[in-house]
Amino acid sequence: MRSMLSTWDRSVFERVAARHWPGGDRVLPRLSHAADHGVLWFAVAAGAAVLGGRPARRAALRGVASLAVASATVNTVGKRSVRRVRPVTDVVPVVRRLTRQPFTTSFPSGHSASAAAFTAGVMLENRTWGLALAPLAASVCFSRVYTGAHYPGDVVAGVLLGAGAAFAVRGVAPTRSQLAPPARPRADAPPLPGGRGLVVVTNSGSGQRAAAAARPDPAQLLRTALPHAEIVEWDRQADGRPAPLAAALEAAAERAAELGGALGVLGGDGTVNAAAATAVRHGLPLAVLPGGTHNHFAYDLGIESIADAVRAMEAGEAVAVDVTRFGRGGIFLNTFSIGAYPELVRVRERWAPRIGTWPAGLLAAVHILRTARPVRLRVDGRERRLWMLFAGNCTYHGLGLAPVRRHDLADGVLDVRMVHGGRLARTRLLVAAVTGGLSHSPVLRTARVRRLHVEEIAAGTHLAYDGEVAPAPRELNLTKANEALVVYRVPDE
Repeated sequence: MRSMLSTWDRSVFERVAARHWPGGDRVLPRLSHAADHGVLWFAVAAGAAVLGGRPARRAALRGVASLAVASATVNTVGKRSVRRVRPVTDVVPVVRRLTRQPFTTSFPSGHSASAAAFTAGVMLENRTWGLALAPLAASVCFSRVYTGAHYPGDVVAGVLLGAGAAFAVRGVAPTRSQLAPPARPRADAPPLPGGRGLVVVTNSGSGQRAAAAARPDPAQLLRTALPHAEIVEWDRQADGRPAPLAAALEAAAERAAELGGALGVLGGDGTVNAAAATAVRHGLPLAVLPGGTHNHFAYDLGIESIADAVRAMEAGEAVAVDVTRFGRGGIFLNTFSIGAYPELVRVRERWAPRIGTWPAGLLAAVHILRTARPVRLRVDGRERRLWMLFAGNCTYHGLGLAPVRRHDLADGVLDVRMVHGGRLARTRLLVAAVTGGLSHSPVLRTARVRRLHVEEIAAGTHLAYDGEVAPAPRELNLTKANEALVVYRVPDE
């Protein structure tokens, strides 16, 4: 059997070499060279990360991780185990041969493994994007036989290994489709075919200006996707005068109540926060359409695009989620904090219009680490000196100060994290993060509670909630309101 396979392998290799492929002599050797060391796939990933949104970045990251696993397996196990000699290129026309022939062993094909791993990784995250990359990956794989670098069997083995690497990565880091969206408790909400009964308030100022200018007009997208919806385009400066968002949301909620439908909102987390407070007051279901910079709440509902929100509304798929009340009438859906983080948000928002969101976030973090000072306050009757007090609406997954996401939006608890500002607190926190002991560091304390009482807050202290920053009162309570908001979520596949 081994001899038969080897004979077949060489026979196919020679047939490919003997056949003329129109255009191949000019394109395929260059494509094969472009894929050296994964450069082609890293370029595709970088382009997706820069030009695409969060889903594109996630697919690109999964593709790169799959490529890394495949490449490591090929170089440490595959080539050292089989040690197959490269094909003799005498039968390959000179114009097709690579300028520099590979000197490593032939089995399996590393280029093919990388191409298959990257494409399969992207496909597991987003089938459409993976299928779009498949012709490019297939061309890279074929180019290895065409240029005389590998036998067809080497390519087939590389493809199988690369696909296996992508599935192995998925086993360690599940794709978003494997993580079920919030499923409990389901709630009654009217189906809104074509947006009938929906009144949507859009915030044209959400997100950074450069990003907003680059994307299509969201109001036009809504009119196309939801032809029967009533759309209210809110602008912070209407006719040159400040226009309160609360008034626009209140009028939209009253109209939605008349129609027996739902209140919709397109904007970032701050805009969604204001709409959620209005929806809770009026007892209306809320339809969230991502239109801001981060859209954390929408993503935790499985809604990453207007198309996802439309599917949810047309199916009438909704859940009841928790909100957390604080101060005098304030609520938050995602996070609340006092200390260094609000200052970071203030600095970032001041610089972002000039240099962009991510550079501003990085520079703001450096600035805050250098200049921030602990705040003194009393938490649940105990005096504390904290660098930061963080509270998440429901349990966040992820260690330390960078929680990742929530799997349950109605678990009835506050996820509290306190960073103490004692001696060498920053240094100890950094060491704990580097050594992987952040969850056990005495500098960081975590708790799951239903309510939190904070008092003796110094004048001039700011708090942040859902990306918004405001002056902190002298005293406030954080209290969970279980299942207080009905919101549409992406339906199960």
